[in-house]
Amino acid sequence: MINMELRASDATLGYPEEMMTGPFKPTWPSLQQYATPDWFRNAKFGIWAHWGPQCQPENGDWYAREMYMEGNHHYNFHLKKYGHPSVFGFKDVINEWKAELWDPESLLSLYKDAGAKYFVALANHHDNLDLYQSKYQPAWNSVKVGPRKDVIGGWAKAARKQDIRFGVSVHAAHTWSWMETAQRADKTGPFAGVPYDGKVTRKDGKGKWWDGMDPQDLYAQNHPLSENSYDDGMIHRQWNWGNGVTPPSKAYCDKFLNRTIDLINRYDPDLLYFDDTALPLWPASDAGLKIAAHYYNRSIQQKGALDVVINGKILDEQQRKCMVWDIERGQSNNSEPLPWQTCTCIGAWHYDRGIYDRHGYKSAGTVVQTLVDVVSKNGNLLLSIPVRGNGTIDEDERMIVEEIGRWMKANGESIFDTRPWKIFGEGPAMEQSAPLSAQGFNEGKGKEFTEQDIRFVVKGNVLYATAMRWPENGKLTIKSLAAGNELYAREISKVTLVASDSVLSFKRTENGLEVELPERKEFGYAVALRIV
Repeated sequence: MINMELRASDATLGYPEEMMTGPFKPTWPSLQQYATPDWFRNAKFGIWAHWGPQCQPENGDWYAREMYMEGNHHYNFHLKKYGHPSVFGFKDVINEWKAELWDPESLLSLYKDAGAKYFVALANHHDNLDLYQSKYQPAWNSVKVGPRKDVIGGWAKAARKQDIRFGVSVHAAHTWSWMETAQRADKTGPFAGVPYDGKVTRKDGKGKWWDGMDPQDLYAQNHPLSENSYDDGMIHRQWNWGNGVTPPSKAYCDKFLNRTIDLINRYDPDLLYFDDTALPLWPASDAGLKIAAHYYNRSIQQKGALDVVINGKILDEQQRKCMVWDIERGQSNNSEPLPWQTCTCIGAWHYDRGIYDRHGYKSAGTVVQTLVDVVSKNGNLLLSIPVRGNGTIDEDERMIVEEIGRWMKANGESIFDTRPWKIFGEGPAMEQSAPLSAQGFNEGKGKEFTEQDIRFVVKGNVLYATAMRWPENGKLTIKSLAAGNELYAREISKVTLVASDSVLSFKRTENGLEVELPERKEFGYAVALRIV
């Protein structure tokens, strides 16, 4: 029997939130005991609501940072819509966000119909607003400002009503350096030299809507700028808390730790996604290690087993044993020995009206092809569907989600509960794949999929082979299943089309398994075959 206990609050250590102790210690060697739970390995497909106050302007990603970058498209948009950022800062954008049409139950019902087995909600972004009833961010959370709603609580209740796993994504560790742009001022024009609102404090709010609240609890800018902070791209090179970043203070790290432990204890998520190199604040602080150990120990204590998942990015070989590796907007080019995940979006992470206006979202076919490719390599796909500031998704997004759902209902057998085969696939796309860059970002850089690109998975004695496109002539050749190929030495007795259960004519030659397909019905992509 594993000895588990809660460590009493110890304010002298700076950890007033109760921390669970147990077999996992806050060290990398100890976290290597981790094993990915079967629910995640079987789930394969999740949907993400990367939704917060930066969606209110409907102008795309990283609004809260780039609205303070003179000349940037977000700055220009903000100037026109809201006014100068010395007068109307991001705190004021939060005040505009009301989420008045948000219906989490309706959206979660739609996502479950689309085949999602888990759902992830944004708990905070680099803008530092907690989207839940936060004990350690008491003024700057979505219950107290903006929509005045418990966003995480609402998502969690809806997900559990649909009986799908619930996760949260946590990004706020980077506010310290990410929001340094708010300390700037215009270099030209009528506001030249006038500081933006990044350094304002409680005393500056007298008579304003935020009277009595300290914006530094949100912006966290009471510190010197990092080296080369005026280089707008420097944030990427300092993401791992190196290369001249101003070290985060102990108070900042302790607050992040307590906020995240509170989030875990209050909402009991099945998955915790970190937008960090390895774990949050590592190696500047061990806060991320403490969070991971608490989360794993808590799962064992409350569920009797390690039943939770942590996602982290840019992991070394040791760290990949401690959590589930996440690749942002990209795919591994190999079948990975350990489960992993790709996170991507049909548009921008934060809602961008311009993408909708030009009908620029990824198609359902592209999403499904990505899913098939990722699953063949022992991975999961976490797909973000951008949510508007008012809490709704647009009609283009709904059509894409519904089409994914139709494909899943017809072909999900070839996705869910499967495991990698001896090889993940064949075809020209894998021969001309693009390498990963930083945390991913090789999406769309490789060769476009054709009917020659096949991906494999297994479930028991069944082999599933999915052609990425429907061949125009209705004939499909799978080279890896040629007669005499040791990859599949036994006889093939039956080939069926998963979507319709149609039994297909086939022959096995030295060129491959040659299959005759029926007349194409709905989908011209991801043709799944069941082979026994």
